Amino acid sequence: MQTPISLQIRISWPSGHLTASLDDTPTTQALAETLPFVSTARTWGKEVYFETGVSVSRETGAREVVEPGTVAFWTDGDALALPYGPTPISRGDECRLASPCNVLGRLDGDPGLLATVRDGDPVRVELLDA
Repeated sequence: MQTPISLQIRISWPSGHLTASLDDTPTTQALAETLPFVSTARTWGKEVYFETGVSVSRETGAREVVEPGTVAFWTDGDALALPYGPTPISRGDECRLASPCNVLGRLDGDPGLLATVRDGDPVRVELLDA
């Protein structure tokens, strides 16, 4: 039996889109079952996040400080969190999330494109065809 290495998704908003490669984790599997979905973007410093309708537990590898372009799942808000720079609670240039988040994978392109997402923008998340 072959285990999937990763899942590719596309995240689209009115002024752009990015793809992401997600690792095979329990949170990724739960998220995949809900795709495609549309949500409403929220911004917090240089982070975009949006509710997914998925509720999962915090995984053992959850982290609060991550690299720009990390795809994280914020269990406290049932939301995907996409940091691309410092947030209001960061120390220096780090990407510090609101609380430890499940790390799902990485954005494939330039995470700086997330700067074009406006608070309240519709966001669509869908599976990329294999």
